[in-house]
Amino acid sequence: MNRWVGSIFLCIISTLLLMSWSVVAEGETCSGIVPMQYRNDKISILDFGGVGDGWTLNTKAFKEAIFRIQHLKRKGGTLLYIPAGVYLTGPFDLTSRMTLYLASGAVIKATQDPSQWPLVDPLPSYGRGRERPGARYMSLLHGDGLHDVIITGENGTIDGQGDVWWNMWRQRTLQFTRPHLVELMNSRGILISNVIFKNSPFWNIHPVYCSNVVIRYVTILAPTDSPNTDGIDPDSSSNVCIEDSYISVGDDLVAVKSGWDQYGIAYGRPSHGITIRRITGSSPFAGIAVGSETSGGVVDVLAEHISLFNMGIGIHIKTNIGRGGMIRNITVSNVYMENARTGIKIAGDVGDHPDENFNPNALPVVKGIKIKDVWGEKVLQAGLIHGLKNSPFSGICLSNINLHGNPGSQNSIWKCSDVSGAAIQVSPFPCAELTSSQQTGCVHSVNGGGHIIAKDA
Repeated sequence: MNRWVGSIFLCIISTLLLMSWSVVAEGETCSGIVPMQYRNDKISILDFGGVGDGWTLNTKAFKEAIFRIQHLKRKGGTLLYIPAGVYLTGPFDLTSRMTLYLASGAVIKATQDPSQWPLVDPLPSYGRGRERPGARYMSLLHGDGLHDVIITGENGTIDGQGDVWWNMWRQRTLQFTRPHLVELMNSRGILISNVIFKNSPFWNIHPVYCSNVVIRYVTILAPTDSPNTDGIDPDSSSNVCIEDSYISVGDDLVAVKSGWDQYGIAYGRPSHGITIRRITGSSPFAGIAVGSETSGGVVDVLAEHISLFNMGIGIHIKTNIGRGGMIRNITVSNVYMENARTGIKIAGDVGDHPDENFNPNALPVVKGIKIKDVWGEKVLQAGLIHGLKNSPFSGICLSNINLHGNPGSQNSIWKCSDVSGAAIQVSPFPCAELTSSQQTGCVHSVNGGGHIIAKDA
């Protein structure tokens, strides 16, 4: 016991030092909103009968270990240590003031038996399961109403074994909406770092109705053809920091959401204060996305220093009629993309509806979108910006954007409708609605490195 406790202590100290050095080496960070906590009290999953042979089901061991943390309430919280090995398990709930620590070589592997996955209620801001009406499968790691929760380690792995779920989706045999790998609800003070997530059945990391969340130094992997395996989806959450991670999945790398049509409008909880920084990845869908579920509103999002390869769409802001909600003050800057189908897309006709009761007159408002300092190679379509006739997008401000097609091919043109704003130093030349002579929604600042700031329209 003392041996692995000492190993944890040294690793946590090393992680803290590396995090402090990275601030100096890499520049700005938002990770200070949730500091790493050292736990004096430590237990191992082996103490509760955990067996890391890849075959034994460990759900009972995880539940008993977390029950111990929850009810003994040690001062400063408790660390649950997962040593090297493969621990097959069904879903389990986390608790407050705990650290789930995966050692090098540790794998928490989800059972592929759907009967081991409990059902939970649909989210109130969605009104139903995202894929099927009614309840939904509980996430592998789940929590509701928690505070001070850390998931970290020595780059151990959480493996969702999602292929059985993906096949059910393809064959249309799903009875309920697929489970996420991690879903934390109504929680605060969450830190997820130094863990590999792979093969999620559905979205990977889903903080919903949360505040003060840091996700940093994670790797998220899924095959390119795996359906809806979004990397990180902050949803109706605030003060979220996503940094220094690699994501290669079958859907959006990072997608900021806030509820679905009439249910999201009624729940009325926006996502705001979201920072996304130093993300590298690839996907047949979007790199940095807002939406399409934005009915509670999405405001004050900053995404910068993003590197994207083999993408469907580099930057995608998406909504639809019936969504309602406001998308405002979104800034994306310092983006490099290579081999993308579309560089930038802002559209009001994306996404499905939960049922026929959505209000087609609930139109989203999109304004104050700033995209600057973007360089793209092998980008087939530079940009598409399509607002809504009865709710045009305004204050769309583009600056210092160069999106090149394949060598020897002619650069594609931008396509726009129902939009106003400005474009400065954009190549290929943008659509007429966004020319430098029409800057009614934007102010150009040469001293700020050519960036443009949208004024409320």
